[in-house]
Amino acid sequence: MQADGVLRLAGVDTEDGFVHLSASDQVGETLAKHFSGQTDLLLIGFEAEALGDALRWEVSRGGALFPHFYGPLEAALVTQVLALENRNGDTYLPDDWQNEEAS
Repeated sequence: MQADGVLRLAGVDTEDGFVHLSASDQVGETLAKHFSGQTDLLLIGFEAEALGDALRWEVSRGGALFPHFYGPLEAALVTQVLALENRNGDTYLPDDWQNEEAS
């Protein structure tokens, strides 16, 4: 997070001009495809409604609609932060993560 309360963007987000997000049912595949083997990852959750008109659902991987956020992503909008587990080079969601509010 930056001092102004806005979350820092990943390089791909800066390049594409929007924040790449995943719906809760897309998170597992996104982790496997883009974050395999990485450590010290956090899953950060938001309520889609709170992101307002800056959130757009656009066609992406395999024709599926993915949430893309166009604008500064304020830390105050975060509803959940979970540390992800890394076992033998693979990244895993905590077993109970879907029982919590995640978007």
